[in-house]
Amino acid sequence: MHTRFLAALVVPATLLLAALAAPAEAIRLKPIGTYESGIFDEGAAEISAFAPGANRLFVTNANANTIDVLDLSDPTAISKLFEIDLSPYGGGINSVAYNSAYGGYIAAAVESDPAHAPGSVVFFDLDGIFQKALTVGALPDMVTFTPDGSKLLVANEGEPEGYEPGNVDPEGSVSIIDVSGGILGLTDADVGFATFNAFDSQKQDLIDAGVRIFGPGASVSQDLEPEYIAVSEDGKTAYVSLQENNAIAILNLETGEFEQIVPLGFKDHNAAGNGLDASDRDDAINIANHPVLGMYQPDAIATYTVAGKTYIVTANEGDAREYDGFEEEERIKDLDLADTFGSEAEREALQADEVIGRLTVTTTLGENADGEYEALYAFGTRSFSIWDEDGNLVWDSGDQFEQKLAALLPDDFNATNDENDSFDNRSDNKGPEPEGVTIGAIGDKVFAFIGLERVGGVMVYDVTDPTNPTFASYTNNRDFSGDAEAGTAGDLGPEGLIFINRQDSPTGKNLVVVTNEVSGTTTVYEAVPEPGTVAGLLVMGAMGAMGLKRQRQPRV
Repeated sequence: MHTRFLAALVVPATLLLAALAAPAEAIRLKPIGTYESGIFDEGAAEISAFAPGANRLFVTNANANTIDVLDLSDPTAISKLFEIDLSPYGGGINSVAYNSAYGGYIAAAVESDPAHAPGSVVFFDLDGIFQKALTVGALPDMVTFTPDGSKLLVANEGEPEGYEPGNVDPEGSVSIIDVSGGILGLTDADVGFATFNAFDSQKQDLIDAGVRIFGPGASVSQDLEPEYIAVSEDGKTAYVSLQENNAIAILNLETGEFEQIVPLGFKDHNAAGNGLDASDRDDAINIANHPVLGMYQPDAIATYTVAGKTYIVTANEGDAREYDGFEEEERIKDLDLADTFGSEAEREALQADEVIGRLTVTTTLGENADGEYEALYAFGTRSFSIWDEDGNLVWDSGDQFEQKLAALLPDDFNATNDENDSFDNRSDNKGPEPEGVTIGAIGDKVFAFIGLERVGGVMVYDVTDPTNPTFASYTNNRDFSGDAEAGTAGDLGPEGLIFINRQDSPTGKNLVVVTNEVSGTTTVYEAVPEPGTVAGLLVMGAMGAMGLKRQRQPRV
């Protein structure tokens, strides 16, 4: 999935809207307007960038290879102004970012065709008029500006063409472009590259430390795939998620070099509070502890600062490599388990479909010399995490996402995002799949907004204290009684999220914009303070108004 958005924040020393018992000053999201592209499951709304003052929202449309420019002057009546055609510049639009300098302009990341060739970053003014195109690395997947607008950073993912003879595996990198003097005079010679070449000789040391470097025949530089970038408030450091590698790279923006590659480690799903629903064949919600380790593998990340310290917030989606010549994903029932999992009878019971047999794990970790697996590693952790500036884990949401979804959506728990009537469908593979995240300050509090790619909706947490975040609310603008393909199911597959503070907002209220990849919709929410305690489940919209309750049919 292509998710790219950055939130950097400084803090001082729905059709379905659901909330459990919330803290005294919670925030709920109220949907106030939606733009519908009318395109289903083709990436017609993925990432967005907002231009304050102009009140224009720039939305990437991978289906048409365009940026759709929306008028957000009245978020309750969003309209499309025009589109920017990216086909002259490459094979696919992946990301967009806004810079307020020089009257305001946007930068778009465009991959080449073929994707393993160098891509481009293309600049346009707010009226969509072309300004400049520069060559960057292979598969530019995310763009963001530093907080002061002086530099543009591009995450060049460098995915392999495949792992068969003759296939190209480009190196991953981050392009650094100084835009402080304007963009019109820039040339390709002004594009700097932060590479991983200095780490190529440290491959085994990195593997031993826990960094996943496992592409057949790949060097460190080829194997590391920058997915997402978040920048510290002072603009001196960038944190780059390496999703497939289960790591974060720390980039010194003053020297333009990577200083460190930090392995994120593994989550113990056998520990209290870290359970998961591991089966899509038990026809039930069953969140339990199991002898499985989770790889964090964050997609989107964001930063904020508390008392002078930078914290990194990650949406721990998980991702598996699947290419010609190499596939790492396998179901547990198809593996030979070592006696670390008990007797033969105990192993057989564990591998039943209704226990963890259908859970997908990687075959690249945990295997001993006899071809038996002594440990099991699942993709993603079904949670969001907070890390310090050195990459140490500060806090993780454990199994809270699935626990809250079990209470709030008992008939649609762990549903997938391209069809309704899919209860428990994703339990065997990453669950709700947290993918996007953005941060916003509201009053004297800081909130994290985390999009759940599969079941949909946005989890809201108060993260003012990074060591003790608290759940605020959950909003899902999806109608589980509708038809996904017919466009009557509301928002499906939230991909990118941005926070618009009230100072920049066209309404004077704090807003959250969510772009939904599967439904091709862009929805604007108002972040509404909720004084007092919100008890139980609140249902709004068509389903609640009609008193409807979906009846789940038994699985066949």
